[in-house]
Amino acid sequence: MRNTARWTTALGLTAAAVCAPLAGAASAAPVSAPSALYAPSALVFTLGHGESAATVTPERAVTLTCAPRPSGTHPAAASACAELNGVGGDLDALTMREGVFCTKEYDPVVVTVNGVWRGQRVSYERTFSNECVMNAHGSGVFTF
Repeated sequence: MRNTARWTTALGLTAAAVCAPLAGAASAAPVSAPSALYAPSALVFTLGHGESAATVTPERAVTLTCAPRPSGTHPAAASACAELNGVGGDLDALTMREGVFCTKEYDPVVVTVNGVWRGQRVSYERTFSNECVMNAHGSGVFTF
């Protein structure tokens, strides 16, 4: 009987020593789902003056990561991610806001977007007639 009590105590202490760090690590983990569960959404935006991305040298570039949380060098990452989520990542769905007035000056601006949106490859190019028109599309995705 005495050996049984020793083995029970030793087994209990061993289980506590092995399981306690695991339980501590589990409770220290964030409550939200791990980032590995999110499909990646990371984009690179470039801007240059000219007719086509093939003939334009980019003047500005920013990064935008939307999953698991908004980040990157985009100046309005949170609102840009919210807007892209609202249109399902379809950059063509971003239309000119009402009430914005731009001159008819033709000074073409080319925007390119390359990367991954929710695990799907994105390659987008669009030429706007000027920067005002570009900035008026959506609420902030192209404002960088």
